[in-house]
Amino acid sequence: MIRPHLKFLRQRTPIRSLATCLLLFLNPFATDTAAATVDDKRPNVLLVFIDDMGWEDFSCFGNHDAQTPHIDEMASEGVRFEQFYVNSPICSPSRTAISTGHYPQRWRIGSYLSNRDHNEQRGIAQWLDPKAPMLARSLKQSGYATGHFGKWHMGGQRNVDDAPYITEYGFDESLTNFEGMGPKLLPLTLKPGDEEPGRIWADAERLGDGYRWMQRSEITGGFVDAAIPFIQRAKAKQQPFYINLWPDDVHSPFWPPVDQWADGKRGLYLSVLEEMDRQLGKLFDVIRNDEELRNNTLVLICSDNGPEKDAGSAGPFRGYKTHLYEGGLRSSLIAWGPGLVKRSGEVDRTSVFSAIDLVPTLLDLTSSDHPAGAQFDGESVLSAITGDGGSRTSPLFFRRPPDRDAYYGVSDLPDLAMRKGKWKLLCEYDGSSAELYNLNEDRGETTDVAAAHPNVVQEMSVAVVAWHRSLPNDNGATYRDKPRKKGRPR
Repeated sequence: MIRPHLKFLRQRTPIRSLATCLLLFLNPFATDTAAATVDDKRPNVLLVFIDDMGWEDFSCFGNHDAQTPHIDEMASEGVRFEQFYVNSPICSPSRTAISTGHYPQRWRIGSYLSNRDHNEQRGIAQWLDPKAPMLARSLKQSGYATGHFGKWHMGGQRNVDDAPYITEYGFDESLTNFEGMGPKLLPLTLKPGDEEPGRIWADAERLGDGYRWMQRSEITGGFVDAAIPFIQRAKAKQQPFYINLWPDDVHSPFWPPVDQWADGKRGLYLSVLEEMDRQLGKLFDVIRNDEELRNNTLVLICSDNGPEKDAGSAGPFRGYKTHLYEGGLRSSLIAWGPGLVKRSGEVDRTSVFSAIDLVPTLLDLTSSDHPAGAQFDGESVLSAITGDGGSRTSPLFFRRPPDRDAYYGVSDLPDLAMRKGKWKLLCEYDGSSAELYNLNEDRGETTDVAAAHPNVVQEMSVAVVAWHRSLPNDNGATYRDKPRKKGRPR
């Protein structure tokens, strides 16, 4: 039976005592770091993590086919980073990385989470282990109000209906879409000529208590409308907040408002992109127009991986979503925070860091303890975000999704990749078939210079293979994707 207006029910989440929260909130923290503000209040953090958006899709990054004025305004008052990476070219592992500070393969999440059989066939987990060192949990233990609003996709999807609730990962509140456990917004679809809206992903009604149907073209606004009162409640309690706002509009299938309908896949994508920007603008305005929030909130805006082919654009970079070439891994990143970020209106073309680095960085920014024994793969790059710039010191490593040896017309994609300084190396699991690119001179990865630099190839191949072998295996070496049914979403 369809229940389109079921009221959201209470979720399973531990309740902290008021005394504990006050003790944590009043714990002294350093005032001589970028985390200190004029009022010595601990900074708020909003992480906007957009689904399947290309590096060039914000108009401030070069998109001439659509305009994103609300995001552009944040960039004009903050820093735009051109060499920021996510740690996987596909959604679930990328989300795991930005949540844990670990390479996602450590938690056996190397591709998008699917149904039980498909996950087992590819050698990946059914959901993220709640024992993972979650950024949200560390911040909650440090006295923060924590909320997740948007796509989750780290457990609780398709027929995997016994995954942990999102609130079991350290969030006080959550509101998600069809790929997560707990209250959710489910999409109605409407196109020109339709008399009644359709429904997609209706089987997600059973994934946790509480759901509400609304137009897919309005769902980002639904997440925004949940995040704003969460912010207001935290502010009234004088409690710092951490919020994930993770929209999924620009992941296909694309459903813009009927009056903004467009022709073709690219046209529909651009219409959805502009509408997402408009809806996010409401949340940005709440923060920008409140002096207290404006002076003490860091907003980070980026994408979880590269674009779907013929939809978004990776600009000058080679490849798409699922590829280990730059187009699949580089993400446009904007850092805004007039009271926290030293630079304003700048473009940072040299700082190299990634999503796993954001976890220790945000813990340092908020003067929060690192979880015991976590041994992050990420490095704190606080000066890159709030100061004059800077890069992580260690190389970055990548492993392709086990089900993506061939995709978007490429029959044999590289299995592994490594970024070290100016060099980018791609190779097979055993280090063979190496490709080498000098990204300082060839960011589009057009000219393979492996033959001219055998020593670099040898050193990097050994390192990336050793990294790969240090991680739990998936079935990437043996998995062969079955032909998918027409129209089946991923």
